[in-house]
Amino acid sequence: MCYAVFLSTSSLENLAQHNNDLLRFKRETSASAASASLRYAQLWYIGSKSECSCTFRHLHSTELGFGKPVDWYPEDSDEINATRAVVQIIRRLVGQGHHVDCIDAWNEHDHQPPGASEMQVKLDDLDDEDFRFFENYYFDFVATARTNDKTPR
Repeated sequence: MCYAVFLSTSSLENLAQHNNDLLRFKRETSASAASASLRYAQLWYIGSKSECSCTFRHLHSTELGFGKPVDWYPEDSDEINATRAVVQIIRRLVGQGHHVDCIDAWNEHDHQPPGASEMQVKLDDLDDEDFRFFENYYFDFVATARTNDKTPR
């Protein structure tokens, strides 16, 4: 079992140009259930140095919310840096006026998070190092809060 992070965007940018040792964007072409739950036409799988999405910052619940790494909860520096790189790319896309959403699923074979919760992430209120993924959450990234904009693919 592994984490699988899928992203969709209205941007036509080839996100694979940002691939490096910690981060790998791969065009999502399968008709997975997670892909079906995303709203925009350009679909991507986001892998980490482990090939799956496991070596990003993740929490099983939103209880602790977003936050900087802390001493009492050790996190690998590669996970921190990889997650920061993802949110910087998302921040740039949203800043250019594109829509971006993603889903963090737990299960490498069945990408349908049962009962996935939705969260609007207001990037203007979040530092890059604060972001982390929450298991079985759908994220809608915005610069500032917006109304229930569900622009179809």
